Amino acid sequence: MIALPTAGGRLVPYRMREPVVWARPEGPPYSRIAYAAAHVVADPLAGNTPGAPAAVDWAATLRFRRHLWSYGFRVADAMDTAQRGMGLDWAAASELIGRSAAEAAEFGDPATLLACGAGTDHVPHAASLAEVIGAYAEQIEVVQSAGATVIMMASRQLAALARTPEDYQGVYRSLLGQVDRPVILHWLGEMFDPALAGYWGTADLRKATGTFLDLVRDHAARIDGVKVSLLDAAHEVRLRAALPAGVKLYTGDDFNYPSLIASGSHALLGIFDAIAPAAAAALHALDAGQSELYDEIFTPTVALSRKIFEAPTYHYKTGITLLAWLAGHQDGFVMVNGAQSARSIVHLAEVFRLADQAGLFPDPELAQSRMRSVLSTAGVSA
Repeated sequence: MIALPTAGGRLVPYRMREPVVWARPEGPPYSRIAYAAAHVVADPLAGNTPGAPAAVDWAATLRFRRHLWSYGFRVADAMDTAQRGMGLDWAAASELIGRSAAEAAEFGDPATLLACGAGTDHVPHAASLAEVIGAYAEQIEVVQSAGATVIMMASRQLAALARTPEDYQGVYRSLLGQVDRPVILHWLGEMFDPALAGYWGTADLRKATGTFLDLVRDHAARIDGVKVSLLDAAHEVRLRAALPAGVKLYTGDDFNYPSLIASGSHALLGIFDAIAPAAAAALHALDAGQSELYDEIFTPTVALSRKIFEAPTYHYKTGITLLAWLAGHQDGFVMVNGAQSARSIVHLAEVFRLADQAGLFPDPELAQSRMRSVLSTAGVSA
């Protein structure tokens, strides 16, 4: 039994459920492609304070990627889940890409098992679109040279400099003409990064979608798929139907993923970092046509995901990292940029409760003991 704080300022007793044993699948799901966007584990003995260079615990970070591969997931790395733009600088991100690719090669083909983010964050003060193109090209080359698939992330620097939809299209067209194999385009909404408001040259979602689709249709042979993170299920379904043949839709909707995957989307999700064993079981149930089991497994994870990704959504990485620690995948609840302090103790307590209800703690005693230490540090007697 553990006493958990609530939003009303009360402590409510909570008894943990019996652990769920999620079997490791023999391979990846076959009806959908599923990427888990992975977090990084900070070095607990380094100075990962706000604004400091990122110091990563490489052994624990790579061990977690092996955990995801072992459940049949592909890994999406060096993206927003790994705190790109919120603490993971390009020096650390480029090293992460190389290390993860080398680790992926032990499991199979890095181009299949690993996709990595390429952006422009190493030139924060870019002064021209040409400079943005050059920055993208530099990061794309790092990913391609490592043997991973490129994810072209949305660029804060492009959003700051572009004045028209044509500016966006010009940058992307130039880069798509240079890639050596198909890439994934990532449309990240402003709820994940306010600096990306009005991406594609307008705040009008319909017009922005038109600009995006024009680009995709003109370069379909160079685009493996698009990852859409707008938390708008109806828009995603419409966009998916409008994509040219052969271009996949990877849902990035951490609120509505069960229905979107069931109806035809592939997945590239941050929440899969936290729910990998359960998600693997659900995806294999989908393969087997067991829709009731699929819903039974995924349904309790949705409440958890909606809590982790609640506004301000960009702080979702704190809940993801908390759960990795509570589940025993890392030794400390620390993050680069000091981001473990980005959520309240009440928020973290609710994440703990919902994760337990979804059957995500392989060792409930360990999870409860670690949660008690978090509450104690916050002055809560549990």
